[in-house]
Amino acid sequence: MLDVLVVGAGPAGLTAATYLARFHRRFAVVDAGKSRARWIPTSHNCPGFPSGIGGDALLGKLREQAESFGVCIDEGRIERLQHDGDAFAATAADGRTWRARFVLLATGVVDVMPAMDGLEAGIASHAVRLCAVCDGYEASDAEIAVLAPVDDAIRHAAFLRSFSQRVAAIPSEAGAPSPECVEVAKQAGIELLPTALAMHCDDSGCVVETEAGTRRFDTLYPVLGSDAQSQLASELGAAVDDNGELIVDARMQTNVDGLYAVGDVVSALNQISVAMGHAAIAASALHGRLPANWRERQVDV
Repeated sequence: MLDVLVVGAGPAGLTAATYLARFHRRFAVVDAGKSRARWIPTSHNCPGFPSGIGGDALLGKLREQAESFGVCIDEGRIERLQHDGDAFAATAADGRTWRARFVLLATGVVDVMPAMDGLEAGIASHAVRLCAVCDGYEASDAEIAVLAPVDDAIRHAAFLRSFSQRVAAIPSEAGAPSPECVEVAKQAGIELLPTALAMHCDDSGCVVETEAGTRRFDTLYPVLGSDAQSQLASELGAAVDDNGELIVDARMQTNVDGLYAVGDVVSALNQISVAMGHAAIAASALHGRLPANWRERQVDV
């Protein structure tokens, strides 16, 4: 039986794997290959990379580091997780099974993307950005649009006013803003446009069609929510917040004993640096809970 099963190999899962390997623990990592980090063209706020690093490159370095300590990553999607009181049993889509004393979920979230032509090219060229905390700085002084349900669009646009004077809120669906958000828009100087009818992106920006006409923006931030990949835990009774993200304690354990979670699937700030910190905390806590694995002295014969 494994000490720990790690589900997911994004920044959080790979960091946890490196820690567990260096603790000489017996564990497995199963990954579906869907890390949200792969959407990142270049991250400039990931510690240690002053020139920036792309999501794929970062994952490659984290994987290389883990593998240097003997970590092997199994490709697959865990579809079922059971707990019999003594251990967890996980079953993948192809029927493979794992049994472990503890489980560490690093399953992340899936962003809800807008329906628009040129989305992937827009993300690659930075015409579409997915995280204002991550890359609002790179949009400084650009003409920015935020696409979201109207109140969310206004609140997110207000956050982006720290980076540019030219920020517009575009409702993704029909609806009137709350009086509170109307006042926020007024105070922040945010332009509120009619509901988006159609959009497309190219290398130079995004074009949005509304009832008021067609507008081109340097950068579009879609803020349409995300789907937390927390089902494996919630089916065991793990508590989640209003967004479906897992609630954990200071050691990253859910309310299900032995079930830990790290990274974006957790109810916390979604940042690579935070995910790595989660992983360090969880892996250290797991090592402390597991039976001692005192290393025998090696004697030359």
